[in-house]
Amino acid sequence: MAEKSLLPIPDSLVGLLPSGLPRGAVGVLTGARSLSVSMVAAVTAAGGYVAIVGQPDTGLLAATEMGVDLERLAVVPDPGADPVEVASVLVDGMDLVVLGLRGRTIAPGRARVVTARAQQRGCTLLVADGDWPGAAFRLDARVCGYELTGGPVPGVGRISRVRLTMRARGKALGRVG
Repeated sequence: MAEKSLLPIPDSLVGLLPSGLPRGAVGVLTGARSLSVSMVAAVTAAGGYVAIVGQPDTGLLAATEMGVDLERLAVVPDPGADPVEVASVLVDGMDLVVLGLRGRTIAPGRARVVTARAQQRGCTLLVADGDWPGAAFRLDARVCGYELTGGPVPGVGRISRVRLTMRARGKALGRVG
């Protein structure tokens, strides 16, 4: 199953990740949560399977509005004492696993074992809310503005779009941005 190909990415990342997101790589995400949700949406829309582990505050309604196919999504909001083990098992059958570490850093030896498993299975692992030694790439998204619709007064209304400033770096991406 380990396939040297690329995962689909959202249109908003095409300019930032010109070669796409490599399967079997481990990356660290920082900043706005909408970055990981948009990546989940792109993968599920293309027919891939995704798991979100250790992120109990992921809003499934918002995810659906961003295009996530819930039939192709597994959610483990509370993976217990060892979220890395849960993610490691899910790597066997998913195209993408998003792992929330709640501020933890994984020991380098353990990171190498799980990274090797992800590479072997062709599953991309995105780590959020923590750090992963030896990550092949790092993506950061910061909110830089909002677009509102439907408000009777300027500056009031429903948020229709969030503007992000994004940065990518790492050898797996083919360039440093």
